[in-house]
Amino acid sequence: MDGLDPRATHGGTEPILDDGRGTVAGGAPGGAFDPWRYRDEAGVASADLTGYKVEATDGAIGKIDRASHEVDDSYLVVDTGPWIFGKKVMLPAGTVNHVDHDARTVHVDREKDQIKAAPEYDESSHADPGYRDRLGGYYGEKHSALPPDVPPRS
Repeated sequence: MDGLDPRATHGGTEPILDDGRGTVAGGAPGGAFDPWRYRDEAGVASADLTGYKVEATDGAIGKIDRASHEVDDSYLVVDTGPWIFGKKVMLPAGTVNHVDHDARTVHVDREKDQIKAAPEYDESSHADPGYRDRLGGYYGEKHSALPPDVPPRS
């Protein structure tokens, strides 16, 4: 019997793409980080997360002031309160690890220092594609050590 090619599909007609990780609906590579989409396993569904507490991997960071559930455009606006002097930050939905609805807590898989170094949420520029690309890259799967290059607020 011939050896099996680990990159070939077995029992299907579609090739395995993206280094063998395959694809999922919508064309995104399976397992790839999508900053603007909640993970299926996070338990968000269409729940209203406004007012939920937010926990980073190393402690509490604040409460959700606003949550978006738009397709491929989901995010949380977190009021950090006294932790970093009332700053609001925008967390892409892909940073949400899981939600504990009983405790009304959203757990994100980022550290407090990374969130603290993020640019302050700005209602007027949060929808700008360039800003969103930089923010999505900053919070991306590889966890940037530096904040995105965001122009100063005018």
